[in-house]
Amino acid sequence: MLLQVASRQVEATGTGVFLISTLVKMLVVFTIYMVGVAMLTLAERKISAWIQDRHGPNRVGPHGLLQPAADGLKNIMKEETYPDAAYKPLFIIAPAMAFIPALTAWAVIPFASPLPTRWGLIPMVVADLPIGFLFILALTSLGVYGIVLAGWASNNKYSLLGGLRSSAQMVSYEIAMGLSTIPVLLLAGNVTLSVIIDQQAHGLYNILNLTIAFFIFMVAAFAETNRLPFDLPEAESELIAGYHTEYSAMKFSFFFIAEYANMVTASALMATMFFGGWDIPISGWENAAPYTALKTVATALMFAVKVMFFIFVFMWIRWTLPRFRYDQLMSLGWKFMLPLALGYIVVIASVMLGLDASGIEYGPLYGLALFGVNLALVMILFVMVDHGRIISPSYGRLDPRELEKLRGKRQRSALARRPDAKPAAGPTKPAATAGVTR
Repeated sequence: MLLQVASRQVEATGTGVFLISTLVKMLVVFTIYMVGVAMLTLAERKISAWIQDRHGPNRVGPHGLLQPAADGLKNIMKEETYPDAAYKPLFIIAPAMAFIPALTAWAVIPFASPLPTRWGLIPMVVADLPIGFLFILALTSLGVYGIVLAGWASNNKYSLLGGLRSSAQMVSYEIAMGLSTIPVLLLAGNVTLSVIIDQQAHGLYNILNLTIAFFIFMVAAFAETNRLPFDLPEAESELIAGYHTEYSAMKFSFFFIAEYANMVTASALMATMFFGGWDIPISGWENAAPYTALKTVATALMFAVKVMFFIFVFMWIRWTLPRFRYDQLMSLGWKFMLPLALGYIVVIASVMLGLDASGIEYGPLYGLALFGVNLALVMILFVMVDHGRIISPSYGRLDPRELEKLRGKRQRSALARRPDAKPAAGPTKPAATAGVTR
């Protein structure tokens, strides 16, 4: 399959141009990706400082911009330590196994419109594989092996528990993530990401067509990247540092680089599958010829803006929500996300079948019909999961005995606030006796 894609591009541009352009795209993607991941460490610290009303890093370079370079140099110069009981081959390989899949997944993500040259159009994707999204799902699922092997090879009980938690968490949410993409693939009729972008450019974005699918995908992406509120594999209060407790220096840094790399990849996937990818909304530019260099640059900037928006959402939620308990995490994945994804596939596939049978072609009207169905489903889902917390009083579905306790507590607090209320009786201290000496 990869050879077929390469042969088509060689026929269009020539062997030399294909090899050089592919090498240049690989270098550009790798450089921007690594520099971006390094700067995200600074961005997260700045955003957390902004949320907590602090200054954040501001000592190394202007406004702290050189802090990532200082941190990297510090970790490079640190001593590498190995536990005596660790299995060293897997202990050394595990950090790379956690990082490489997230980086490789970018090979099939289009980041701009094709670039016109005198040798022909050069697609702005390293490898436009026909299995696009399936390739990404297969690759990102390999990242769990690095985490599990790190926990097992460390020969540490906390590391092992963190690795086991990670494997259970990723298996639980990978199913929901995969199911949430099925409506997207049904609507586009293809698994290639460039085709999915083209489908959204000629209608509504999938955030409107498939709102609930986006919600499921985003929640599963948080769990897959081990970000708060789903960072159970490295819960400091329970497991010290989880699966990377025994790691130091650059091996320790590689796990953090892998976390940010996975976050960038998940943000790029959400931007591509639900927000039109590099397509510029309300621009008058169709996703078709004529292509220009200006259009390529503008679409690349638009794609970067969309990705950075989702990265900000990742960081914002990390510093806003507390961590789930482990039983809550598993319950959410298996009892809520999985049934919701399965039910949504049945409903949305039936609606698409009805629209196709009625002769409505894909376009704005088709998208508006899907948006109306999604809006109705969101309202039904909201009522079902509310349990009386928002649209009705907060004690709507409590046990009768708990309800009576809550009402009595409110009545006592209301009486205590009255100005004529007497202070509650309590134990009295014995009066001091005059002239008592020690």
